[in-house]
Order: sequence, then structure tokens, then C-alpha cells
Amino acid sequence: MNISLTLARLLGALGVCALNLTFAADFPDKPVTLIVPYPAGGATDVVARMVAEKLPAVWGQPVVVTNRPGAGTTVAAEALARAPGDGYTLYVTTAAHTISASLYSKLNYDPIKDFAPITLISTIPLVLVTTVSLPVNTLQELIAYGQTHKDGLSMASTGNGTPQHLAGELFKAKSGTPLVHVPYKGDAPMLTDLIGGQVQMAFVTLSAALPYIKSGKLRAIALASDKRADAIAEVPTMAEAGMPGLTAATWFGLFGPASMPQALVNKIYLDVSSIVAEPNMTRRLLEMGGVINNSSPQAFREVIDAEVKNWSEAVRLSGARVD
Repeated sequence: MNISLTLARLLGALGVCALNLTFAADFPDKPVTLIVPYPAGGATDVVARMVAEKLPAVWGQPVVVTNRPGAGTTVAAEALARAPGDGYTLYVTTAAHTISASLYSKLNYDPIKDFAPITLISTIPLVLVTTVSLPVNTLQELIAYGQTHKDGLSMASTGNGTPQHLAGELFKAKSGTPLVHVPYKGDAPMLTDLIGGQVQMAFVTLSAALPYIKSGKLRAIALASDKRADAIAEVPTMAEAGMPGLTAATWFGLFGPASMPQALVNKIYLDVSSIVAEPNMTRRLLEMGGVINNSSPQAFREVIDAEVKNWSEAVRLSGARVD
């Protein structure tokens, strides 16, 4: 009796595996949606559209990018967490995803358990920039200027709980500079107000800030990385500028709902990684100031585990919290 039961369970498991493999092989047979938690025009949106532009040639189906900004990426993340695990709704997001678990006191989803990591596409450091009307050129001048203004400098970010927000909070904690946080729904509206002088400073994804730094519309103060970037080689790192221990980057990763079969996760990873590895795609990502990761699902999971730990410590040190 026990042998029969065990055999039945084994055959059932093999049947499920075979079904999942068949499903993965046939995927997709209709359009696929990529949810992006920021407005159109920002770095995450650009990366998602680069992938979406190439996938139809592999899949034979349209790939539609849907922007769902708001609440520090949690609006879009909740939508993905509730989607069916059939692969037709995917999610391109940033390091904000690994921050939300420790930053938000209440979430309607679990940032780790409710998501299936598929691939880490690229990593891009953050750069501290100011509006050009601010009378500072170096990190020390910025700190001194901020400390003489008791009401604080206005610090823009791409939303509560994003790496840009948290990097600013760490800067505030380390330097003692009073800052007033001004959250936006993504890079594009934040950069518009930075350039216009409505806000004074921000940590910005290098790819998003680069055109405006080069054109003189924004002033780069320091790069939150352990080494300089070729694209702005004259800009020092935070450590070189006098603030060691402040490194911050965002990354662009692809997720599905946790209920996705592993065979489908692996298929999507292989298809996307083949696109990212194309010379033209690699070149475009490098021109954005990025590092190519193209990580496997397992390697991406390990990155997420490390990120959760690191950003949790950053949240604790900064005292940041979103209710």
C-alpha cells in the first residue's frame, strides 16, 4: 500500500514536471506585459523598453511596457505579486524592491516570498548632483553650505524607499547636513525640477543624470561608488571627496510572481540573457554607465539576499521609515 502510494505520488510529480516543461516550451502564445514602477523616460523605463524592443523577435509575441509609478515602487510591486504565475505579467524594478521590506511598516505583499527572481540585468551607481544655482562645487562646500541653513537643503528623490532616497538619508546621517526630503514619481519629474532649481540636490542614477551633467544643466559633486566612472572621470568618488563608506547603486532586475514554475523562470532568463548579451544591447547599457550582470535566477536570488541585509542596515543607520 505504501509502495503504491509512493509510486502514485512520484508519477504525479513527474506529470507536473512534464506539464511545466511543455508549458514553458510553448510560452508565450499571447502578448506579455512588463510592469515598470516608474514613469516613462527614467532609467528603469529605458532598460525595460530596451528588453521589450528585442523580445518579440525571440518570442513571436508583442511585449508591452506598462508604467505604474507611486508609493516608492510598492504600487507596481503589489500588482505583480497578485498576478498569475503564467509569465504573461513580469516586473522590471530596482534595488528599491529589496529596501521596502525594512523601510515600510505595512505592505500588502512580501518582497521576497511573493516574487520569483528571473535575472539581474545591469547595475548602475548613483551620483550626487546639485542644481547649478547652488553656490558649491565640492562635497565639503555642499556640507558647509547646508549646515549654515537651519531649514535644510531640499533633497529630491525618485520616491520614498528608493535607493536614491535612502542614499540621501545616509548622507544626512553621516554629514549632519539638514535635508528636507522631496519625493517624486521617478527620474523624469525629479530631474525637471532639479534643473529648474525647484529642488537643490539629489542622488541620481548615473545613466539618468549623465546627459545633464555633460550639458552643464546639473553639477556633479561625487559618485557613490568605490571607483570613478569613465563617463565622468573628473568626478571623485564619495570616499575621495571625504566621505568614505557611502556607496549606493541601483540595479535593474526582472521578476515574475512566486507561483511561476521554475522551468518557465529558466526559459525567460535564457531568452532575456541572450538579448542582454547582444553587442548592441551591451554597448547601450555600458553607455548608460552600467555594469552588465546578466545573472542567473539563482545568482540573482543571492544578490537579493545580500541586498536585503545591506539595505536593512542602511535603514537602521539612517533612521528612515515610511508608514
